[in-house]
Amino acid sequence: MKYDVDFTELPSMLNDWIIDIWENRDRYIVCRGGGGSGKSFGIAQLLVYRAITEPGHNVLVVRKVGNSLRESCFSLIKATISSYGCNNLFKINKTDMTIECINGNRFIFRGLDDIEKIKSINDITDEWIEEATEVESEDYRQLNIRLRGSSKYPHQMFISFNPVSATHWLKGEFFDNRKSDATVIETTYKDNKFLDAEAIKVLEDFKDTDPYYYSVYCLNQWGVTGKTVFPAQLVTLRLEALKKQTFKRGYFTFEYIDEQIDDVTIQWVDDEDGYITIYSEPKQGYPYVIGGDTAGDGSDSFTGHVIDNTTGEQVATLKHQFDEDLYSRQMYCLGNYYNEALIGIETNYSTFPIKELERLNYYNQYVRELQDTYTGNLKKSFGFLTGKTTRPLMIANLIKIVRENIELINNIPTLEEMLTFVRNEKGRPEAQNGSHDDLVMGLCITYQIRSQQDDKPSIPKANKYDNSLSARVERHRNNLIKNSKKGRYKEL
Repeated sequence: MKYDVDFTELPSMLNDWIIDIWENRDRYIVCRGGGGSGKSFGIAQLLVYRAITEPGHNVLVVRKVGNSLRESCFSLIKATISSYGCNNLFKINKTDMTIECINGNRFIFRGLDDIEKIKSINDITDEWIEEATEVESEDYRQLNIRLRGSSKYPHQMFISFNPVSATHWLKGEFFDNRKSDATVIETTYKDNKFLDAEAIKVLEDFKDTDPYYYSVYCLNQWGVTGKTVFPAQLVTLRLEALKKQTFKRGYFTFEYIDEQIDDVTIQWVDDEDGYITIYSEPKQGYPYVIGGDTAGDGSDSFTGHVIDNTTGEQVATLKHQFDEDLYSRQMYCLGNYYNEALIGIETNYSTFPIKELERLNYYNQYVRELQDTYTGNLKKSFGFLTGKTTRPLMIANLIKIVRENIELINNIPTLEEMLTFVRNEKGRPEAQNGSHDDLVMGLCITYQIRSQQDDKPSIPKANKYDNSLSARVERHRNNLIKNSKKGRYKEL
């Protein structure tokens, strides 16, 4: 059946963010938005448009509870059809909660409170999970399995929600570990040009009345229901400021010759999916410090933080799921890149990274003193040990830095971890159940080991500073000679 629909005015009815993904065919379209951002309306506009203009769509729209659909998604799809002036093209069954276009495309509305009814629906080509934070991960996986209907277009799942909890499975599924076939859209009320002044005022007033609502529904930050040990409002505002900035991402490559890294061959590779983020390039003669947290109990990532030791500003970060040898080599390259920085890696779960750095002839490592249990003498060892004495001190130090100079911290995932770093029932600061503290503890270590690095730049007298790889290799060798003469690394 042929019919004509005039969509010439459609762009003026759309927000910019939905226009940006209008032709996107990734399997997952994940819309995380604050209150009033227009995320649900935008999805409805796109799905109705496709139902009218493209054949072969069988769209399943779900919420956790079926009764909630009638006044939300069902009403929204009907309103969108009406706004397009296309009521004559659709048959609406209010009893079965289905909407069918005359071309055969359908919308089916179901609740996940009866998952068996979902399993009986065949030939699903598209899905929309509204208020997805109400949905269990098992329900999502069942829906994913059933997204396999025959269609000339790629199957798509639209997921929309407010970020009510930083421990929700959605964060781990789509944000902590990005999928190559997923597009993530983050919106606030400021991205909705159709929102009226009264609704805007309601959202902005939360700043003074309810920090949690302000964070989640106004700023679109992950919500934290527990009492974080860090100043949540400062962290949230810093997160908002950093979202407007872009930074350099990538990793290091090098040639591995005779079981050693050839320093001259170390090169930076730009990659938007890289595991190293650089906020500020190394400056000539400036001292840098790198702290690292290895993957251990309750953790699945190796991390590293680089700070400018003259200011304490975070200038680079590393986070990835590595084998230990690959982690050690990237840390070696990172230290080399930042003027042979002082490196201190936690040794609680493994001493391999510090031993690997030593084998690679990287001796500018943090040195701790231990009392020999046999002789009673003090001995020196590379690496940082987090214990009952050091842990409270380093956390307290980081809290002080965040409270007084949060502008020094530039890494968004680290700040997000701070929002889920809470006191347990015994008062011990730790990651909230379901969250991680890899980055927080790595940054604690970085600031804790600063005293073993210079805190003032050392600028050569020559007018032109040579920062070539060969010059950096030569300076590294000179540092090794200088430090060995001091006897600093004699005992290791």
